[in-house]
Amino acid sequence: MRSTFREVIRLNLGPGAPESNGRRRALTAALVLLAPAAPASAIVGVSEPAPELSPYVVMVLSRSGKTAGFCSASVLAQDIVLTAAHCLAEPSNTRVHFRDAQGQPVLVDVAAIVKHPGYRADAVQARQVSIDMAMIRLAEPLPARFKPMGLAELGAIKAGQDFRIAGFGVTREGAGASSGALRVGRISARLPLSSILLWTHDLEGRGTGACTGDSGGPILALDQPIVVAVADWAEGKGAQKCGALTQGALIAPQRAWIESVLAGWTHAR
Repeated sequence: MRSTFREVIRLNLGPGAPESNGRRRALTAALVLLAPAAPASAIVGVSEPAPELSPYVVMVLSRSGKTAGFCSASVLAQDIVLTAAHCLAEPSNTRVHFRDAQGQPVLVDVAAIVKHPGYRADAVQARQVSIDMAMIRLAEPLPARFKPMGLAELGAIKAGQDFRIAGFGVTREGAGASSGALRVGRISARLPLSSILLWTHDLEGRGTGACTGDSGGPILALDQPIVVAVADWAEGKGAQKCGALTQGALIAPQRAWIESVLAGWTHAR
């Protein structure tokens, strides 16, 4: 049965996102029907609730055929959000989701989607670099309580440098009922260093990192709401698919593209 977006809000989030290159896993969540869920959380390993980031991060829902899924996204303007390109369907099959002041789900239609020109859906198979990043223009603005995330500027990232990662994904791998609430964890840059990608891990070995549903969410500076990278896939140890390595597409090298899309959409309003 084809899922409607209202049904997606009532769904439990379960395993089933496409895998590639062994243990690497795209972080889009697949959805299955649920019984009433317990309080949800996100980010595997050590994490905590992130109410201070709730004005900056929303959820993106998409559907394709008989399946539907969700990702996380950063607010760049009242009607523009930034996420991972692999998260998105056509605009008519994509929605932005948040909860209102009473905790009720709100769905916002999508007016336009622009994927980064460097994004390649077949990057793993083709052994090509991919910039897994996309921008969404909403059909109507978010409420005034939402605020734009800052964008990182060019600067050297060092191995061991600490960041935060935020998202709505699962807190226990494979446990769909553990998703849906915004949480944040601490991760650190690791080698190899790249000019376009950021690889991170939990320096303390607690398995903290992005997992199913966190794709498109921000990897942030420690002390400010500034997005440094867009999370796009994770890797685990042994049979695990999350918790060992989290990759993100760096913002700074793509600022010209982001700002050009922002300017074009702003001019078109």
